[in-house]
Amino acid sequence: MPAMIGAFKAISVSAGGVLQVGDTAAIVPKGTSKTCGGSGTFNTGDFILTQNILNTTNTIDMDASDQNIASGL
Repeated sequence: MPAMIGAFKAISVSAGGVLQVGDTAAIVPKGTSKTCGGSGTFNTGDFILTQNILNTTNTIDMDASDQNIASGL
């Protein structure tokens, strides 16, 4: 089914990012990374109030790899 979209504004697409508009069969990333952040770390906006008394972030990863990327391109 065709996608019907209105006007949109792409402010920024980072290197390795994907901007998909309309129909697609597959979106394949070209890079992987892992970011660890605690409670309230990635909040965006005006007048954010985050109250954390005690906070820890578990960064232990027992997997050898999370998502393998194999590209034939």
